[in-house]
Amino acid sequence: MELKSFTQVINQIADEKGIELDKVIETIETAIATAYRKEYGKKSEVIRAKLNLKTGQVQFWQVKTVVDKNTVWPPEAKVTEIESEEKKPRYNSDRHLWLEEAQLIKPDAEVGEELEFPMEAHEDFGRIAAQAAKQVIIQKLREAEREAVYKEFENKEGEIVSGIIQRFERGNVYADFGRATGIMFANESIPGEHYRVGTRMRFYVLAVQKESKTPGIILSRAHPKFISKLFELEVPEIAEGIVEIKAIAREAGSRSKIAVFSKGEGVDPIGSLVGQRGTRVMAVTNELFQEKIDIVEWSDDLEKFVANSLSPAKVKSVEIKPRREAIIIVPDDQLSLAIGKSGQNVRLAAKLTGWKLDVRSDRAPEKTAGKGMTEEIQPSEETPEEEIIDKSKKGKESE
Repeated sequence: MELKSFTQVINQIADEKGIELDKVIETIETAIATAYRKEYGKKSEVIRAKLNLKTGQVQFWQVKTVVDKNTVWPPEAKVTEIESEEKKPRYNSDRHLWLEEAQLIKPDAEVGEELEFPMEAHEDFGRIAAQAAKQVIIQKLREAEREAVYKEFENKEGEIVSGIIQRFERGNVYADFGRATGIMFANESIPGEHYRVGTRMRFYVLAVQKESKTPGIILSRAHPKFISKLFELEVPEIAEGIVEIKAIAREAGSRSKIAVFSKGEGVDPIGSLVGQRGTRVMAVTNELFQEKIDIVEWSDDLEKFVANSLSPAKVKSVEIKPRREAIIIVPDDQLSLAIGKSGQNVRLAAKLTGWKLDVRSDRAPEKTAGKGMTEEIQPSEETPEEEIIDKSKKGKESE
């Protein structure tokens, strides 16, 4: 291959795979060194190659590490002695050089230093050596591509990304992001939501895992943080830090409650999220399969915050009790609204506040009408990394 064409191929690979040019050149040099060792060297030798793109020539060196008796076992050491003592390699003349010998070549040589010895250049390689070089190139390029994709998506963890629905497998949804594919497990999708191949959708990036053969991009549309990030895109006041989402309680696909707080004087936090004629909140609900969203004002005053959390119901009084419990008295005509269908409103309010809520009617304050219980892990918090990894493992096992 002509040098000009070869250089173009290297640049093309770097562009298509999104890999740094130096990484591609390093991969090719490693492959050439592997082929050289296979054809002209010894299996135990460490050989490096340097490709000059200007001239097309390749130089080869044998690399030896400077050692002493504290870093390697001498050649005459017995196997039983090596196994019983600390783990260190046996001296190998093909890859090691005693310190005394190294200092004859380089007076200031130190233990652990690598010395390079030029080797005869060769251009002809046999079929086996060429095949070995090919395998090294394929493997190294895959590793470099995987690393590049990981670095790209690592910074997007906890953010929203847009991808195209690629396929479905056993309840899991796969989304295409161009250079990478993400997976949304069945329990991270919105119940009742329909996904069509070829449709572009937004996802919340739960985690990016490096251990798998390809970077594991774990996606979610049911996570509470997905809502906060959607509002961040729609509401400039949140992006600017004027309005803050303090807590979220969510039952994906059905209903969510959001507690918001304003840091700026004269800025209405609820109005900021609702938008003019409800345009901002509608944009979010449209993305969430028409999920209902209650926006309430957060307060340092616990009684006030608990009362706000039961919105749209009006609360008459709140009595704070020990063990994070509160008794809420509501007008009789507001009782069903405060409890909600199947107890959903009071349940979400309890999750939002982190308190156990006991709703009662003002006509019968001694009788419990509906209760909302807290959970050990609030939905508004970040999903723990262990839980994310566990979900990904379960998903892989099911495949």
